[in-house]
Amino acid sequence: MANELAYIKTDNLLSDARLIIENARHNAVRSVNFCRVQMYWHLGKRIFEEEQQGKERADYGAYLVKTLAEKLENEYGSGFGERQLERARQFYRLYQIPSTVRTELNWSQYKLLIAISDSDKRQYYELEAVNNAWTARETERQIASQLYERLLLSNDKETLLATARKERQPESPTEIIKDPMILEFLGLKRKPIYYEQDLEQALIEHLQQFLLELGNGFTFVARQKRLLIEDDEFFADLVFYNRLLRCFVVIELKTHKITHQDLGQLQMYVNYFDRYEKLPDENPTIGILLCTAKNDAMVKITLPENSSNILASQYELYLPTEKLLKEELDKLTQVQEKFKENKED
Repeated sequence: MANELAYIKTDNLLSDARLIIENARHNAVRSVNFCRVQMYWHLGKRIFEEEQQGKERADYGAYLVKTLAEKLENEYGSGFGERQLERARQFYRLYQIPSTVRTELNWSQYKLLIAISDSDKRQYYELEAVNNAWTARETERQIASQLYERLLLSNDKETLLATARKERQPESPTEIIKDPMILEFLGLKRKPIYYEQDLEQALIEHLQQFLLELGNGFTFVARQKRLLIEDDEFFADLVFYNRLLRCFVVIELKTHKITHQDLGQLQMYVNYFDRYEKLPDENPTIGILLCTAKNDAMVKITLPENSSNILASQYELYLPTEKLLKEELDKLTQVQEKFKENKED
């Protein structure tokens, strides 16, 4: 008995010791990363200050950086080359107030941020990187997948930024659910035919990346959730819970263009969760039909006019181009302006 008690105590001690060591290592890495950020900020500040003294010459800044880089790179290596020093100068120009430099972000993330010319867009990624503890790789992926632009397709800029600043909580599914969803991390190739179970299996195998793509507040609940309705069995492909919206999210996967039968099936699953799974204080279930192509007009006609909990989202197996999303945003802006004009008339 004494040996068993000693073993339990030793086991607890080992767990605590591991936690202490891992936390110390994490804090050490974080401290080193921020010291690097501070170093580049101070370098940028010094270059900027010197540059201002020769501001009457337009090319003085470029000359200054090139000359300094030649000396520093020989002495300290490639981390102080011309390109890095130019980034340091730009970094300081964008973040001149020291308190705006965030300890949670590393230099790799700041390099991605300072490359974004749109200040609102840059602020959004900065805030979300901190809010969600994104790594540099995750930050790069979200920027490359045009997350900001995709969310703007169903949200206005002020709402998007206010949510990122935590000045408000998301109130509707469209504030979180993206359309299109980008699933390039699955590594699936476009083929004439592939099966829904292949897509489902790939999503499960890349669950962490899929949760990142789904967005804030999602947790995994079930795969192929069995729904028994009298003597009939049905299976919902994927079930999640969103803690921000406080509701279940049922996802149905389709490897074809959306049909009204697909919508009817998903509506049945949503109704089931609302009646048998949802707690009284939780919000209505959201259904997402993830498909290769959709027909927005057909979706509107199939669903009741006041329906807001059934959404269709097209998925892409490759990262979108900025040009493509800009075209979609331009179309949306034109539709909104036309609607506003008709309303005023």
